[in-house]
Amino acid sequence: MPAASAAGHHDDRAGLRRNAAALTALGATGVQARLSGPDGRNQIATSGVADLTTRRQVSPDGYFRIASVTKTFVATVILQLVGDGELSLDDTVERWLPGVVSGNGNDGRAITVRQLLQHTSGIHDDYPDYTSAEDFYQHRYDTYTAEQTVARAMRHRPDFRPGKDWSYSNTGYALLGMVIQRVTGHPWHEQVRDRIARPLGLEHTFWPGTSPTLPQPHAKTYQRFQRGEPLVDVTEQAGLVNNGEAGLVSTTADLNRFFRTLLGGRLLPSTQLAQMKHTIPVGKEFEPLMPGARDGLGLFSRPLSCGGTYWGHEGGDSGWISAAGVTADGRRSVTLSMSGVQAESADHVLRVTQAESKLVDDALCATPNAGHTRR
Repeated sequence: MPAASAAGHHDDRAGLRRNAAALTALGATGVQARLSGPDGRNQIATSGVADLTTRRQVSPDGYFRIASVTKTFVATVILQLVGDGELSLDDTVERWLPGVVSGNGNDGRAITVRQLLQHTSGIHDDYPDYTSAEDFYQHRYDTYTAEQTVARAMRHRPDFRPGKDWSYSNTGYALLGMVIQRVTGHPWHEQVRDRIARPLGLEHTFWPGTSPTLPQPHAKTYQRFQRGEPLVDVTEQAGLVNNGEAGLVSTTADLNRFFRTLLGGRLLPSTQLAQMKHTIPVGKEFEPLMPGARDGLGLFSRPLSCGGTYWGHEGGDSGWISAAGVTADGRRSVTLSMSGVQAESADHVLRVTQAESKLVDDALCATPNAGHTRR
């Protein structure tokens, strides 16, 4: 390897390790990050521990629940179906799911597939959550179908008229999973498996069904329900496993391959990829956490400090936070998984998200291989 290239890889690895350590310094119990470059080489960093009791190290190949990063997979399937002529982005929800979105001012006749994808439907989220350690232990094996999730949302009036504002909506992606099943006759996760995971060789990306456990290796995750209380191991839980907004398990290597292939134009026809990348501003409540972010269809764009933009998605639940980012040409991608992240205060959450964004930005801007020069 040429000396300059070797030095560049060393800088990548050192920067990744430094930024991973910064996240554990902010309280994450475990961190793993992987940078994949255009030459196929991976730079990997881990920090913290995978288990607070045994103190075992974090595996660089550990499985984790990718939470809302699942949305990019679901959006990709929807856009593949659009490219196949099976449905249109301008189809109404009512066309595919008659009577499902109705009541209390909700009207599936006024909401389009595009609006579900882009969080402009106005549908209110009403998701079950654990309020205490006792509540977690009592309900962690409960499961909820997409139909049950949508029914909860229908108890509320919409947050705004469809297309008139932006607000992040998990329920919208639960509905998209239902649309995929109606169009294809198969569950959304089977379509993800058959259309994305198997063709790309994503052997570690899967829907876990109702299983509350993760394959080995994996880090444990922890949650503190009340200030001053001890951390609770919340790794084993079922939750919203049937829904299209957060149901997949994966690894950093698989997510890097997925996002590089997607942005490289090898999963969607050019017309549908352009539709996915047509963005609008995010809501005011998201702007401090994701400065400069714009929302496409299951994909966010963010500005790079070295110029240009990157694409990706983030996810989080029960102490897990995951983030994936890829350069616009699909040549360079980074995926991060954190476990045991605590939301101690609004300021603490902001500092964690800023450190997470710095890791992604530094990784994508670090060397000339990224196609940019840091300012």
